[in-house]
Amino acid sequence: MQSQPLLDLSGRVFVVTGGNGGIGLGMAEGIVMAGGSIAIWGRKEAKNAAAVARLEELGGRAASFVCDVSDEEQVIESMDRSIDALGRIDGLFANAGRSARPSKFEDLSLEQWRAVLDVNLDGVFLTLREATRRLIAQGEGGSLVAVSSTSAIHGAARSISYGAAKTAVNGLVRALAVALARNRIRVNSLLPGWTKTELSTAAFEDENFREVTTKRTPVRRWAEPSEFRSVGAFLADPSQTFHTGQMMTVDGGYTIF
Repeated sequence: MQSQPLLDLSGRVFVVTGGNGGIGLGMAEGIVMAGGSIAIWGRKEAKNAAAVARLEELGGRAASFVCDVSDEEQVIESMDRSIDALGRIDGLFANAGRSARPSKFEDLSLEQWRAVLDVNLDGVFLTLREATRRLIAQGEGGSLVAVSSTSAIHGAARSISYGAAKTAVNGLVRALAVALARNRIRVNSLLPGWTKTELSTAAFEDENFREVTTKRTPVRRWAEPSEFRSVGAFLADPSQTFHTGQMMTVDGGYTIF
């Protein structure tokens, strides 16, 4: 087997959904710092543009596209436009997601249930499927990553739809890892712990909740999005040819006990 330099993403292109902030932008930063190019997908054009500017400041090549990942037509169009703009695709990070409004299970409506699964499960399915089609056509392998959650491990009694969607994502990843191995496409999921992002602002600003989760985390703090730079670069790294079908937990030890 021909050796490859570690963490050299020169000439490689990755799509990051929800990559205009938080963990997604952190991973995108890591990829461009390793020489890769990024297509940012997000619903807010201004945030997308700011993310592209940030990646360009780091010396990277980037483009952005307004996309709702729960809309099949938008996903297909965004994939086509990303490849037109950047020339190819070597992987995708299905990072876009939405939180669930805290609710007792018996009070959860079908509309609320579906709203979360539309993005957190269907959106992952659609984006991974379209990336897979392009990667198989290229015939050079690649890396697919779905961002799951520690809620898929420990359970979240007040965010049942969110935990259910993220658990399903892990099952999808494992099935795809087996199905796509023959195409040299690696498929893994990332389970972040509590991280200071826009999505978690309300939780972080709840002093009691922040104290409880911080005490339960062995490193005694929440993560910063920038701490996912090296995680993104590692998962994108083509030299990681034997790493597939895994749930990669980056949570400061939160799920140890």
